[in-house]
Amino acid sequence: MSTKNLSRLRRAKKSRSNIRNQESPRLSVYRSSQHLYAQIFDNLGSKVIVSASTVEKELNLNSNNLVAAAEIGKKVAERAIENGIKKVVFDRSGYKYHGRIKALADSARDAGLEF
Repeated sequence: MSTKNLSRLRRAKKSRSNIRNQESPRLSVYRSSQHLYAQIFDNLGSKVIVSASTVEKELNLNSNNLVAAAEIGKKVAERAIENGIKKVVFDRSGYKYHGRIKALADSARDAGLEF
């Protein structure tokens, strides 16, 4: 594994230790070179409640850019509200809070989720 990825995982582990102390579900984001994934886990982190990604055929997103990130944020927020989740804790998985990660978080907030 590259040192860049190891550093990201170390940062993610550190932030998740603080997130575990909170009682809200966790909105976790993973970004690969081709796709973007967002999942909401329960308080313990053992069960996925809601998910959305650029892989889904119904969203019809062919790229991994800011527009796709905004769509994923909007879709995961809509699905969370349908399941009765209003408040979540944002887990950026060690990525910097800019670009696609920020676009996803902003669109999820605009769609009704509270961080």
